Amino acid sequence: MVRPRPCVIRGGGPLFSPAGTFLRWRIARRFQRRGCAEDMMTKKTHGHMAALIVGLGAALLIAKPASAQTTYPFQNPNLPVAQRVDDLVSRLTLQEKAGQMGTDAPAIPRLGIPAYYWWSECLHGDAVSPATVFPEPMGLASTFDLELESEVANAISDEDRAWWNRTGGAGKPQGFHGLTFFAPNINIFRDPRWGRGQETYGEDPYLTARFGTTYVKGLQGGDPKYFKVIATPKHFAVHSGPEPERHRFDAVVSDYDLYDTYLPAFQATVTQAHAQSVMGAYSSLDGVPDNASPLLLQTNLRERWGFDGYVVSDCGAIGDIYGGHHYAKSQEEADALAVKAGCDLDCGGEYNRLPNAVQQGLITEAEIDRSVKRLFTARMKLGMFDPPSQVPYSRIPDSVIDGPEHRRLALRAARESIVLLKNQRNFLPLRRSIKSLAVIGPNADDMGVLRGNYSGSSHHEVTVLEGLQKKLGGQTRIEYVQGSGLTAATDLAPVPASALRNGGKPGLRGEYFQGEDLAGTPVAVRRDTQVRFNWSGRGPVNGLSQYHYSVRWTGELLAPRDGEYTLGVRGDDGFRLYVNNKRVIDDWGVHPAQDRSATLTLKAGQAVPIRLEYFQAEGEAEVTLLWKEPGQAAFSDAVAAARRADAVIFVGGISSQLEGEEGTNGNGDRTDLNLPAIQQRLLQALYATKKPIVLVLMNGSALSVNWANAHLPAIMEAWYPGEEGGDAVADVLFGDYNPAGRLPVTFYKGVDQLPPFRDYAMKGRTYRYFTGTPLYPFGYGLSYTRFAYSHLNIPPKMDQDRSVTITAQVENVGARSGDEVAQLYLRADAARPDSARMIAPGQPMPRLQLAGFQRVHLAPHQRKTVSFTLTPEQRRLVNAQGERTLEPGRWQVYVGGSQPNLGAGR
Repeated sequence: MVRPRPCVIRGGGPLFSPAGTFLRWRIARRFQRRGCAEDMMTKKTHGHMAALIVGLGAALLIAKPASAQTTYPFQNPNLPVAQRVDDLVSRLTLQEKAGQMGTDAPAIPRLGIPAYYWWSECLHGDAVSPATVFPEPMGLASTFDLELESEVANAISDEDRAWWNRTGGAGKPQGFHGLTFFAPNINIFRDPRWGRGQETYGEDPYLTARFGTTYVKGLQGGDPKYFKVIATPKHFAVHSGPEPERHRFDAVVSDYDLYDTYLPAFQATVTQAHAQSVMGAYSSLDGVPDNASPLLLQTNLRERWGFDGYVVSDCGAIGDIYGGHHYAKSQEEADALAVKAGCDLDCGGEYNRLPNAVQQGLITEAEIDRSVKRLFTARMKLGMFDPPSQVPYSRIPDSVIDGPEHRRLALRAARESIVLLKNQRNFLPLRRSIKSLAVIGPNADDMGVLRGNYSGSSHHEVTVLEGLQKKLGGQTRIEYVQGSGLTAATDLAPVPASALRNGGKPGLRGEYFQGEDLAGTPVAVRRDTQVRFNWSGRGPVNGLSQYHYSVRWTGELLAPRDGEYTLGVRGDDGFRLYVNNKRVIDDWGVHPAQDRSATLTLKAGQAVPIRLEYFQAEGEAEVTLLWKEPGQAAFSDAVAAARRADAVIFVGGISSQLEGEEGTNGNGDRTDLNLPAIQQRLLQALYATKKPIVLVLMNGSALSVNWANAHLPAIMEAWYPGEEGGDAVADVLFGDYNPAGRLPVTFYKGVDQLPPFRDYAMKGRTYRYFTGTPLYPFGYGLSYTRFAYSHLNIPPKMDQDRSVTITAQVENVGARSGDEVAQLYLRADAARPDSARMIAPGQPMPRLQLAGFQRVHLAPHQRKTVSFTLTPEQRRLVNAQGERTLEPGRWQVYVGGSQPNLGAGR
């Protein structure tokens, strides 16, 4: 039986559906479920009445003479925050308190309290437009560069504040323009099939903790009084698929795995970075929903770790306590259990029932007060109740948003994230003197694959094709053929910029209008190189909100060859497509995302007028112009281009269409690790031409590229590299940047090397417990130069309560300058009874554990000393009861540029 998800009515506003964390909003006219629409008709009227009363209250408050306005202690910025918060909360009614505990907290005009929308996203850049788009966190983790991560986080939070200064300070922010951000994602990427692993820092608890704490610190800033923004590590705590089951899934783990693998990164972001918010996951842990778990939210988070911020649920997760996990007898009981356990903020609207829960004796108003105080403490510390002149971050200017300095940082991050997986006989870097190059593959000229998941968009995105064209100018003949879609099922692919023309330049003219009918003077006019946008939760351009706008794109379509083409549009809401001044697609209505297509015959090189019209009402917003070329499956054009070229750059992999959150294709998760079969066949057809092929992978998780590894001379992992990804890939391909990225995950040879996906036991997972031979191991990555290690210095004895320093020398023994990632690994001697007895029967000890890393730059023949501090905590092992203890024993220590061959270290 399919569980009906709750309809939550908030003052006549949008309905909330927990179908996904990211933008699962639907307006009332989109709901077809019986009962929900009727409920909406009744309650929406009351909502409008409430809005009218509030509006009158606001009018009366404004009309009151300034000399007679009441001032309250909570408005005094010179008083201690705790005193101000106590005063504020004491003046609220129970209903007002409950209203403040939902995502869309309403204004309280009688007290001068502004509305606030708690949900904003900045996973790897502010999820608005425009914003600088940095590499997906998987790519950032591949840099093994904490200094870079800090700079990226600081840049993102500067843009976050700049947007707030522009839109939020004057009242309720729209979209994701708040100051409380649901990032970073520090779940452990235990299984590469999980669709959201791209959002994480990989499979290792230590690496995840280091990157997570660095990101939180960079976001929240260093001011002693105010936070720049508030970071929210998520999803607390044991959460990594399956996506389709997340609203009811129960993760069963041993105490050993819980404290050895799943909790350390959360502990670090709280105790070391002082994160001011934590998000509870959808799932249950050992039968108890995470957002109602005293073990997670009280025992660990507040009592053991000293957390003093607020907890927010994942969006819709409070409804899941009752409707998904069936842990409570009613929604009121579910709300009470969550608040009592320590979940202060509901991403949704279920907490509106809390007054009923109080009447039923399920919770006290004092327990509600505790949560409301935590929420207003956060808003106070963000400076929302203080004059802007006293908040240093209010002076961050608009110019930082996707500005030149941040774009340079995005390029640096993309370069550092690239991992060279294979380079047979030093095939790379390519020489600029190369006369011809074939660029082939579904990701070669796709802007969307640059962004990955939870992304904003930039006005300066560079695809791999564009990066190569910029790099080589006119000196090399570059021939581009897409060759295939991402998969055989992907019949239609985004129309590339090379097939669109306006005013002699690639792309289309985009006119952006206020309102849904393309009327009046455009608010903005710009050139869009592709039509592939998701504007959910934000306006498409400055001057337009996230709702009620329309766009017209005009230009010419240039077919690369004669034949029958399929043109399509995917849109939410309405769209119309005109080709040669004839309407070929018409779906001008309010609806969720859906595809429409038409078939027509085009001639090669003939410029055909094209016009695409689109409007957005409310809810989600996306529009993509698609096509399928004639005879595409035969690969003939791609093979012909390869034969004419000196070398082939194949840009393939997957995208967020194939891996992501619940609601994407396949419900987010992957079922295998292989390169999609159609790309594999295309690669093999290209290989038959005997032209050398460089495979550039763009993906957010491990791929089993076994055939490519056995047959191709060079393979490069570029991840989802952000707005400057194309330039970064071109820089590495032609030697203007020496790659040094390292894998933050294991690349397995196939799913047959993995335990069942739903099994959360760590045995057999990740480099720490996997005993087989992977395709590429964790920590692996090649360079265009070579490095040598010597003079490893380890104290012969380690006192149990003191940190120790381990040093080694690393030398660049090659001919090129480059970065090296020095890695420190530990291995406990499991043969000794005094350490082996600590582990539960059948529970293996970690093979290895990363305990330090340092990225250093070395000129040819330059030598540097790398130093690592090993703390007592890192030498403690978790026992069967989940306790970390330090007992006598022997450790093996390894230092090198990759994961060691066991038995070769000291």
